[in-house]
Parts: sequence; C-alpha cells; structure tokens
Amino acid sequence: MDVKLDPSRDDLPLLANTSHILVKHYVLDLDVDFKSQIIEGTIVLFFEPGNRFKKQSSSIEETCQSESNEACKFRMPEPCHIPVTHTSTFSSKMGYDGFSVCGKGVKDTSGKDGNHDNWEQASGISSSKYCCDTGNHGSEDFLLVLDCCDLSVLKVEEVDVAAVPGIEKFTRSPTLTVVSEELRNQIIRELVTLPADRWREQLDYYARCSQAPGCGELLFDTDTWSLQIRKTGAQAATDFPHAIRIRYRTKPQGRSVTWTSDQSGRPCVYTMGSPINNRALFPCQEPPVAMSTWQATVRAAASFVVLMSGENSAKPTQLREGCSSWHYYITMPMPASTFTIAVGSWERMKPETCLSNDLATERSLSSSEADFRYVGVCGHMEYPCRFQNASATTQEIIPHRVFAPVCLKGACQETLLRLIPPCLSAAHSVLGTHPFSRLDVLIVPANFPSLGMASPHIIFLSQSTLTGMSHLCGTRLCHEIAHAWFGLAIGARDWTEEWLSEGFATHLEDVFWARAQQLAPREAQEQQELRACLRWRRLQDEVRNSPEEMQVLRPNKEETGRVSDSGSSVIKHGLNPEKAFMQVHYLKGYFLLRFLAKRLGDDTYFSFLRKFVHTFHGQLILSQDFLQMLLENIPEEKRLELSVENIFRDWLESSGIPQPLQRERGAAAACGLARRVSAEVAKWIRVNRRPRKRKRRETEEAFEKVRHRWCELVVKHRYTKAYKDVERFLQEDQGLFPAELRRKVPPRPWPPATGCRVRAVALLWARGSSVTRTPGDMGALKPAHHSALIPSACGCSAVSLLPKVTEFVYTGTSEHLLWVISEGFCAIILICPLFRFFQNFSRFS
Repeated sequence: MDVKLDPSRDDLPLLANTSHILVKHYVLDLDVDFKSQIIEGTIVLFFEPGNRFKKQSSSIEETCQSESNEACKFRMPEPCHIPVTHTSTFSSKMGYDGFSVCGKGVKDTSGKDGNHDNWEQASGISSSKYCCDTGNHGSEDFLLVLDCCDLSVLKVEEVDVAAVPGIEKFTRSPTLTVVSEELRNQIIRELVTLPADRWREQLDYYARCSQAPGCGELLFDTDTWSLQIRKTGAQAATDFPHAIRIRYRTKPQGRSVTWTSDQSGRPCVYTMGSPINNRALFPCQEPPVAMSTWQATVRAAASFVVLMSGENSAKPTQLREGCSSWHYYITMPMPASTFTIAVGSWERMKPETCLSNDLATERSLSSSEADFRYVGVCGHMEYPCRFQNASATTQEIIPHRVFAPVCLKGACQETLLRLIPPCLSAAHSVLGTHPFSRLDVLIVPANFPSLGMASPHIIFLSQSTLTGMSHLCGTRLCHEIAHAWFGLAIGARDWTEEWLSEGFATHLEDVFWARAQQLAPREAQEQQELRACLRWRRLQDEVRNSPEEMQVLRPNKEETGRVSDSGSSVIKHGLNPEKAFMQVHYLKGYFLLRFLAKRLGDDTYFSFLRKFVHTFHGQLILSQDFLQMLLENIPEEKRLELSVENIFRDWLESSGIPQPLQRERGAAAACGLARRVSAEVAKWIRVNRRPRKRKRRETEEAFEKVRHRWCELVVKHRYTKAYKDVERFLQEDQGLFPAELRRKVPPRPWPPATGCRVRAVALLWARGSSVTRTPGDMGALKPAHHSALIPSACGCSAVSLLPKVTEFVYTGTSEHLLWVISEGFCAIILICPLFRFFQNFSRFS
C-alpha cells in the first residue's frame, strides 16, 4: 500500500515510518513567548526499532501471531502501582550544557518558504531526494520520517547518552572506556524496556539523557507534511541513533495551537484539537500505533498557568523574577495526538461552600455493581496500570481541579464544580476503574471550535456549557469523561473509525447523566428515549445534507488498519473542513450501540462493556475487535442474524440510514415525555400563527417590511455603504427589535462589541430538533447543514422557538445575524453569507 498524496484532495497524510522505528518517549523543554506568539525549545526523542503493529490483522491476537520474534509480543505487566503525583526526582530547570541554544550560535537555515534543512549545505545532496545515495557502495542511508508542518526546525543532533553520570548501569560494562554508536543504542534499548515498577527511575534517566551534550549534527530536510532525518552511514533503523535532539520553534499561524485572548481579555494559547493534530506543535509520529510516554518542562511568565496532559498536578517553580517553570509527565503510552497544552492566566475555581446537594453526594457501590473488579494481568504493553491497583479500582471520584478566566468564576461555582463529582462517580459505577489518576477541567476561550475536548488528565469545555440550567453542562461533561475509556484508554487503530470513540461517548453520556441525576429507571428511560428521538431527526437531516462518501463509518472497508510497508498512510477526508462539524459518526455509532444494547439487555450489555474495557484498555482496536468479543458474549438465541459481516454491511460500510434503524424507528412508539414535548411545540406553532392586532397603520407596516427586506439584502450582499441603514432600523423600529433586547446591546457602535451579553431564545426547533447550544463559538459551516433550522438555504428565514430565555456572550458581527421580534414571538434571522456563528448553535453531540 503506497501512500500517494494528491494536493487537490482533502486526505490527511500520516508519513512517519512507524514500521521501521518507533518513538517510545518524548522529552520537551519549551519556552512560551506571548509577545512573538512562538513556542521555542527542544524535543528529545528516544527510539526503539521495529513495530509490533507492522502487519495489521483483524484482531490483536492475530496481529501478534503474524509477526515474529519478541518485537510483536506484548510485555505483560507485573502488579503495578498508581504513580505518586510529585516530581521531586526531576530538575525544575532543564539546562542544556554542551550544545548550542537557539539564538546563541545556532544558524537559522530557513529558506524563503520558511522551511529548514541542512542537507545541501552539509553534503551537497539534493534535498528533494528522500532516500539519499551516500556513495557507500551504492547503498542508501536509513531515513527517519516524522510528521511535521508549520515548524521552523533549526538543528537536529544525536545525543551522547553515554556521557550521563551513572548510565553505565544500563550496560554490561562497569566503566565506559570506549563509546560507540552501538553502545549508545544499547543504553537506550535498556532504558526504554525498564519494568513498570521502575517508572520513576526511568523518567529520571530520560530527563538526564535529554540534558546530555550532542555528539554530532544529523542531516535533515522538511517539506509540507514531514521532517526527514538521516545519518551518513546508518543504513538500517538499528544503526540509526536511538536518541536525537531537535531544536525548533513554532509559527504564529501554526495550525496545532491557537493564540488568542480569554474572556477577561488576557492572552492565552492552547491546542485546539486541530485536524493535523500536534505536528505543528512538535515533530512527532502521528499514527496512533506510535504509542509513547512523555514529559515536558514549560517556561512562561510567572503570571501564567500551564496546564497539560500529565499525571501530576504540577505546581510552578520560580526560575528568576517574573518567570516560572512547570513540569508534567505521562507513564501510560498514548498516541502523540492526545498531547494537550494550555497556557493562560487561568484561575483555579474552588467551591464557596462544601457541596451538600444531592448531585454532589458520593454513591457507594452496590453488590450488583461490583462485578467489574476483574483479576489478572492486562493485555497491553507494560506501564503502571491503575486496573492492577486495588485502591484505584474502588476510587469512584478521582482528584480534580477546575480552571477558568476569573470573570467566569460565578458560573463555574454555580454549575460546573458541583457536577464533576457525581458525573465521575456515575462513570465509575458503569465502567469501573478510572483509567487516569486525576483530572483538570479548563473553560477555554470563546473561539474554541467545539463544546468540549478530552485528553489524558485534562478536559476542555466551552463557555457555552455554563449557560442556562445544568443539563447542557452535565451531558457534555459526561461525554468528555466517557472519552477517558473510549478514545483515550482504548483508541482506534485506524482514525477513520471515529465511531469507536464518538459513538461510545454519545451513547454513554446519556447513561452517565441519568445516574448522576439519580433518576428512577422510568425517568431515565424516558429522558434517553427523548434524546434518541431528537438524534434520529438530526441524523435524518445530516444524511440528507452531507456527501454520501462522508456518511460511512468504515470507509476503508477491508483495508481498514492497513498501512504501507513503511507505516505511512492517509486519513480519508481528514482535512475536509465539513468533517469537523458533521455528526454522522456520533449518531450512527450511537444508534448502533443502542441497537446492540437492546438486543442484549442493559444488564448484559454493560456487564460485557466492563469486561471489554478491562480486556482492551491501553490498546488500540478495530471495529471487529469489539464486535467479535460482543457476539461471543451474546446467547445464541439472541443473536438471530447478527454477525460481524452483517453489522459491517448494514451499519459501518454503507452510507445513509441503516436498514435495521429504519425498521426500529418506524415501529417505535413515542414515550410520554416525547409526546408532551411534541404537543408543546405544536401549541406554540399554532399560537405563533394567530393574527395579531396592529397598532400602526397599514402603510407604515408595509414600509417597515420594505425596510426589513432592504436590511436583509444589505447584510447578505455585504453592501457596507448601507450598514448605517441596518443600524438605524434596529435602533428605531420598536416592533422588530424589542426594548428588552435593545437595552442589552449597546446602541453604538454597531456591530456590538465582542463579549457583550445578549438574551436569546433557544430551546426547540419547530420541527422537533433539539437546540441546546448558544452561539458562543466560531467555525465554518455550510448553509446546507441548517436545513432543519432554515427552510430555504438561500436568503433569510425566521424560525419559531419556544419562549425560554437563555444568555450567551455575543462574539459576532452584523454580518452574522439579526435578532428580531416577529408577530410577538422571538425569532432568529440568519444572513446567508456567513453561517460561522452558528456552529455550536445547531450542533448537538
């Protein structure tokens, strides 16, 4: 399978040659400069040749059987312990003696395009040749390929790990008299394979080795998507240096990080879950099979707080006046794409009083819920695993912290802080052991392009989740907590199978939230059935208004999980801007799991799910791994025509709505709650259509309509010369712009200043779809996605809504929307040219 990139397509390339060599650990040492909007520093990569996923097969067991020698075997862990969350073994100031620091002797070799290389200068070899003939008897040097873009790479060098004091313990010799490449590689081989119970010692030596001097620059080149590195004379991965240091800096426009201001107007930067993942933050191996650990030291001004994916609750160490250092580490191997960082003037939120309400009470496990405490060794590579620790398996609520801009303190205390404990407890009661030992929750800036994002030990939540009642915040929090198991602890081996993450999280959020609310079984069932009705309508709309090829949950079919001989591959439609806003993989995955749970019965299904989590945590899976294990646990009489092949055909490998789902929804009767909601919607539609008494003369009314239509056309076609007419219309026409709303919006200047608070109605669409988001964030979205909200995608349309008032922070301009009163009821007029403002308003996930 050769990877051929077509610039005109929207596929995302993964070019790292993971079949030849794997990164086992990253050590990052970075400085954050808000003035230049650059993150600069070094990253040290520790390698191990070979890849146990080199040949993909349909199951983990078959994968191991298809490979030879010890490279394919899972190292089975001994009983291990929860890491203690302090960093006394690490130096808080990661100095670099023995090699040049950027700006102090390092030559910037960037070309006009901003890319860097030293191949031509060092060897006279054309940088366009990926595999370079060194003249060494006609053979080629081994080429290390890392995923990389939007970075300025300044220097690449081998690290002399043999110079680290005490490192001889990893060799067979008591003293290091003759240092060779083979000896250095032997030291790294011993270091990366230390047993789990020596994880502290391992991290300590990783840190020491990262500070060792360099012992020779390596040749490198960059292109749009990758960084290529080679060493003259190293003809195989086993000969290539097993520890290298890369000095680099990010670019302000880099797509992996966002430089912005928080809700209080203070600067901040964070990783945004970009489609290109973290390759514009540091050079790395992006394919999910490249599971690695990491540690990072980040320096920033003392007024900033650094949050990161890390097992330890890091605290700042003052280096000098006005500068602090933060250190985090991870001992559970994870794909590099899950690394997350956020730097800003965040305030830690603490509850004003001890939580005493019902939602905050900790639940004790009943005997019927205790069957997930399985005994035995895990099937993943060796690391300090919480599933093997008795105290971790019974820990319902893990330690957690909440950070946000100070201006959101009241909202966090009122809504978020009291929800975290019951949601964590509910998740534990359903799935068992929390995979991660602690959790930070950060309320990210208003331009965050989603309602939430989960990473190891940290969750990003949009400010929109804090509005209104606790329902939106609770369900979204449950969704992100579910990703700790599905998406992080258990990941998809092929990124095109997103349903393995999002489908599970969507299905589990309902279950977690019902338990967190302590609903009676009947109430929980009615709530879940109502949400299923709303998701059904949304799925129908998605299928009608999205390309067929993007509706398939397993687009690679029998090629799923397969890579080229080098390990490179492409993610279909990975760069398509529409994909980030599509809900098909959420919704079809959700309905598939709901279908299977009904077939088995909830008790049987969730008992199986706990067993599945215990079996596959810390590993990567394909769809067949889940389905095969599930079918093995279904009694013969309940299987009927269920098989992996049938599920692939009906649910995963076809576009449109699956036939089993069509039949199920056609035969389903609406629950009582759904009927009441439908009746309420119908009532307000009827009321909205009644004629109203007009206080103004017919001629004035007609003229108002003309002015109204004129303003629509002005904004639609961006006729800036007439924007004053729009301003005057909104200020002077009392019938279409209510006094209550106008008082909330400053009369001048128009558009309203970013951050002003506006009241708006947002609950149910007239067609029954759920609107539980407020337009607080930005993102590109086509008008077609609003077909349920906008009867005509061309021009402007008003949609009647239930009169429930919620507040949100206005971040748009007059090009985005007009708020009006139509026939006495609040409605929303959308203007065609820009629909970005409504990404989170119309999506529900």
